[in-house]
Amino acid sequence: MYVEHNFFVGLADIDFNNNLKIKSLLEYLEDTGGIHSNKVGYGLLDIPKKKRSWVLIAWKVKILKRPHYAEVLRIKTWSCEIKKIYAIREYEIYNEAGEKVAIASSKWVCFDTDKMSMTKIDENLIKAYDSEKERVFDGEIKKLSEPSSYISNCQIKISKDLIDVNRHVHNLNYIDFASQLFPYEVMHNATNIEVMYKKEIKENDVIKCFYGIEDDAHYVVIKNEDESIIHAIIKLSNNSF
Repeated sequence: MYVEHNFFVGLADIDFNNNLKIKSLLEYLEDTGGIHSNKVGYGLLDIPKKKRSWVLIAWKVKILKRPHYAEVLRIKTWSCEIKKIYAIREYEIYNEAGEKVAIASSKWVCFDTDKMSMTKIDENLIKAYDSEKERVFDGEIKKLSEPSSYISNCQIKISKDLIDVNRHVHNLNYIDFASQLFPYEVMHNATNIEVMYKKEIKENDVIKCFYGIEDDAHYVVIKNEDESIIHAIIKLSNNSF
């Protein structure tokens, strides 16, 4: 099953060069995936009955042509693989001229909202999404590793407004954390975006973010206060995947 939705690139979605921000693009993708889930009976409003939610664990995005203010983007999404422990969702993004401006892949795990833990994906859920075989990238989404050294860091206290329906920090807010350290030209000119989520962040947690460069790629690694746990790794580059 393919699902499509249009988005207007508004003022809050752009940087000072009128280009679509990474966080806004990911928000469009997330919302389109949510529309698909709503259609098949596993959306946000179905959680109280189904006791199932989706938790994102990875993004992989390639920007082919950067969208601008006031453009209307058409997002196309589909489930391409659902296994017992994870699901893969794919995306294509088109402008009004019909040009493909970005592609993306995401990886999710199923979450039991009663037990507040990950759970196996059952056959009813697999059938509901009616997966397609088409993939936008070759191969699996690769795990990210932290760079060997860091250039700068910062510390952030987590406030309650960052918490989502799963009772932890919403995945898009990690981009805001990373933007505190990424140089502006990197944050707003990167064509390749990879994010790996490893451990949830909760209200009142204190996190530390570390910025480094390795093999021409820029990284922000988000850790807990004593630096013993990696919460997420964000990687930006202009190299081809």
